Amino acid sequence: MAHTIYILNGPNLNRLGKREPHIYGHETLEMVKNRCLERGAALGLDVDFRQTNFEGVLIESVHQAADLNIAGIIINPAGLTFTSVALMDALKMFEGPKVELHISNVHQREPVYHDSLVSAPVTAVMAGFGTDGYLLALDWMKGRIAPA
Repeated sequence: MAHTIYILNGPNLNRLGKREPHIYGHETLEMVKNRCLERGAALGLDVDFRQTNFEGVLIESVHQAADLNIAGIIINPAGLTFTSVALMDALKMFEGPKVELHISNVHQREPVYHDSLVSAPVTAVMAGFGTDGYLLALDWMKGRIAPA
């Protein structure tokens, strides 16, 4: 059985491809999901790809990952990155490798996007690789978990 990686996506990412394509590109979240499932399979990883616009649902996914001993989490918390102490606390409870991922380079954007609450409890942070960042995060994750 392959290791499971949760890929968690926060608010407004369901609008990917429509929302500010000059920043986020034209690829939809469904397209990103399909690419992640394909890359995960090639790496021997099971990918559980989720998106929600609700903070509590995202936190419950992190809790579930901890309770089920999921191998790792890749999370694009979107706007919750900068506002959610509760999400930060939930990520502290997950002991496996965790990647905070942003499609854009948040440090080239407005100052409100510069201070992540989520960065402290995660293992690694990726920003500015576009949607390819998801695939790069899966590649990195594969090297951080024990063989199945």
